Amino acid sequence: MSAANAQLFAGVDLGGTNIHGALGDASGTLLEEEKVPTCANEGQDAVLGRIASMVERMARRAGRTPEALGLGVPGLVDLESGETRFLPNLPTQWRNVPVAAILERRLKCKVRLLNDARAAALGESMFGHGREARTMVLFTLGTGVGGGIVIDGRLRLGPLGAAGEIGHICVQPDGPWCSCGSRGCLETFVSGPALTAEGVRLLASGNAPHLLEICRGDVNRVSPETLGMAAAAGDPGARAVIERAGALLGLASSGLVLALHPDIVVLGGGVAALGDLLIAPMRRALESHVHMFPVDGVRVACSRLGERAGVYGGLAVAVQGGVRPG
Repeated sequence: MSAANAQLFAGVDLGGTNIHGALGDASGTLLEEEKVPTCANEGQDAVLGRIASMVERMARRAGRTPEALGLGVPGLVDLESGETRFLPNLPTQWRNVPVAAILERRLKCKVRLLNDARAAALGESMFGHGREARTMVLFTLGTGVGGGIVIDGRLRLGPLGAAGEIGHICVQPDGPWCSCGSRGCLETFVSGPALTAEGVRLLASGNAPHLLEICRGDVNRVSPETLGMAAAAGDPGARAVIERAGALLGLASSGLVLALHPDIVVLGGGVAALGDLLIAPMRRALESHVHMFPVDGVRVACSRLGERAGVYGGLAVAVQGGVRPG
């Protein structure tokens, strides 16, 4: 079937700041792409209207309507009904909103929802590293830490669709309180805000001269990116913060590796841009904690999909016709 005649699908990633959408075919070839601000403070109806309008604009440019829409959302969803249950970072938390039904009425196509991190794992499985890996673990490292697990080519969701919350693996029992209500979760150490807070502490204590120069003394410029720049420039404090994050990622991964023996552990999200600064200590920690079998064959790599992981995830959900718990 030619590209012009191939079935068209829509993938949308609903974020707290932006909505990122694309139209593509089942092979992962993107034909149209668009990004608009979420403006979540305007309410759920306005946000859903913005999603629908974006998909309609892309469809007009492509000259075809999509067969289905896959939507990744930042929280818990009911996979069967297509309702959002709890989106903690959006106003009103979108409790019991019939998102699929609302969008289906306007777009005249099937709409399927999935947690955004799980969608990213599915997208990586279909269109990224998963093409060469049957079993895969994905960490999404951003404002929070999420993830997904693919076993023998199938996304593992569990009975509630919540399996894969690997950002809430405990790596320090008496550690900081986490937003989930537990303590010492991986998220409290390796998320963007956690790394930024450590960078601010270094800047304030005078222990990161390169970071001070890069940020021009302004704590508002501190981020995982500037922390990485300072580490690469030779700040031992900045390097130590990132190496600790990598080591804790390796610690969390070691349990998953022992349980699943995946082909690859993938890092996605903005923090993953730290690359080898994060991966090298993660690799060392894996080798330190896993002794039951060699881990040489377990790859650790950044996502192939980059900033498009969310839309590829939505596209994968649409192509598959939704994902059932299991």
